[in-house]
Amino acid sequence: MNTDLLKRLCETPGIPGREERVRDLIISEVKGLFDDITTDPMGNLMCRRDPRGRRTSSKKKSTAKKKSSGARPKKVMLACHMDEIGFYVKAIDDKGFIRIQPAGGFDPRNMFSRRVLVCTKGGDIVGSMNPGGRPIHISSAEERSKVPEVKDFFIDIGLPAADVKRKVRVGDMIVWHEPFEEVGHKVMSKALDNRIACWLGIESVRALEKSGVAHSCELHCVFTVQEEVGLRGARTAGSAIEPDIALGLDTTLACDTPGVPSEESVTKQGDGAVLHVMDSSIISDHELINDLEAVAKKKRIKVQRSILPRGGQDGGAMQQAMKGCRAAGLSVGTRYIHSVTEMIHKSDLEAARDLVAAWIPTVK
Repeated sequence: MNTDLLKRLCETPGIPGREERVRDLIISEVKGLFDDITTDPMGNLMCRRDPRGRRTSSKKKSTAKKKSSGARPKKVMLACHMDEIGFYVKAIDDKGFIRIQPAGGFDPRNMFSRRVLVCTKGGDIVGSMNPGGRPIHISSAEERSKVPEVKDFFIDIGLPAADVKRKVRVGDMIVWHEPFEEVGHKVMSKALDNRIACWLGIESVRALEKSGVAHSCELHCVFTVQEEVGLRGARTAGSAIEPDIALGLDTTLACDTPGVPSEESVTKQGDGAVLHVMDSSIISDHELINDLEAVAKKKRIKVQRSILPRGGQDGGAMQQAMKGCRAAGLSVGTRYIHSVTEMIHKSDLEAARDLVAAWIPTVK
């Protein structure tokens, strides 16, 4: 598996409401895969691929087009959210320390001593994130046992207050500044949630195009915005497209790690793509889950089923948009989610790609 695209996606900053850099990267990658590419007012990247006949000969291709010109083709929507959890600059104090506003869900235990990137109009600035309070050398045992809240953290960019206030504005985006790494059979990075889905949206359609297999559905691959703060982009995109069938492509928990009972692991890495049955936002269409499972079995693609007790994903927003649609989640199990060490098994990601590419032609 070539991880270059995934690396570039993960290392590109893009928090809820500031996904433009990720969007530009995706636009450069999808040329030739879709028939129409637009950006809606909210920032969703809407990519439409019309029905295709099998690529065998020009005669057969034109025949396939004639056959499909009668009834309206079914609309299939894939939602791949572009945003990662991050922060906005909330304030700059008199000493030049930057105060933060979270955009997405954070566990403060994952925020200690992090390098960050403050993305300003004049360029990106590296900084240090730490909580306020005494360091270990001069703190009491009671102070050391307390876990700070998100509001206690600040950023130091190593400049005098006047320079910080000149370079940094309230509303500037902040992301964790950590590299993408290959670790054994896995990859580790910030923002795998959900640049995995961006990769899947691109690479599954690329695999479909390369195979030359016909598909009769009208495919809408939408790279959505602001999922981490309430599934917002998928809701507006789903309302505009009104799909018949929708898949929310995303990460889900893989807690197959020490300290977690096996029945709470949600998924197990290496066991394949995840058919996401339920979470707080969606109860997947059971027949759609069965259809995906049948395709996986036929194509010998490893899959596993999961239920996530809490959390949400774009499939839930699409399921409820306008008149509603049949929807399900398709995920990749991810360890250490919402941290800088998010980790996936490459074979699980490949299984998800192969399943999406194999399933699309089966939609009639």
